[in-house]
Amino acid sequence: MTPDRLRNFCRRTASHGAGEDGAVLVELALVLPLFLFILFGLIDFGRLAYALVMAESAVDMAARIAVVRAPACAGVPTANLRYTGSSAPVPAPPYGTSCSAGGNICAGTSAPPCTGVLSNTTASEIWSRVAPLMPSGTTVANLQFTYTYDPKLGFLGGPYVPMVTVALTGAQFQFVTPLAGLAQMLTGTGLGFNQIEDFPTISASLPGEDLAQGPGT
Repeated sequence: MTPDRLRNFCRRTASHGAGEDGAVLVELALVLPLFLFILFGLIDFGRLAYALVMAESAVDMAARIAVVRAPACAGVPTANLRYTGSSAPVPAPPYGTSCSAGGNICAGTSAPPCTGVLSNTTASEIWSRVAPLMPSGTTVANLQFTYTYDPKLGFLGGPYVPMVTVALTGAQFQFVTPLAGLAQMLTGTGLGFNQIEDFPTISASLPGEDLAQGPGT
């Protein structure tokens, strides 16, 4: 091979290699954001799923404690009083009559919902038990307690036994990977991804428990 042919061959080989290097860089630039988006998505959505499962377990535990403790809200009745409105049954049913035996037997008062405060013994005990399972950044104020009257759960003159609901509200989840930035690179938009997202409301309800006998007279 003559020197001229050798130089031409080397020149063509070098230019071909440079073209392949450029193509590889372009392919890498296109594929890398997608790969990172999938990888980081697996990490963060795995964290989110774990946080949801733990929060659901925490709320279930909170409800189980709440039904056997004093109310976490003020104004919850302690007994099923007689209904005294104009539509009260005549003659008045005796104490011990089931609240569900007819209309307007028991007063049927429900206290308004309240948020948890550490000054309340029940809320404080519940929070000390469930706090390690809650999403980062939540406090006892993210717990909402509701005591709802249910005529099937009591009798006239007996202890007030409500349906107890504990809900986790206002909690947030923070993504630790730059999913929003990667989504922007891939599509030109953020696809609705924010680094901090609101947690869904999680609640659990159980009937209250009380072993008291009531007046019975």
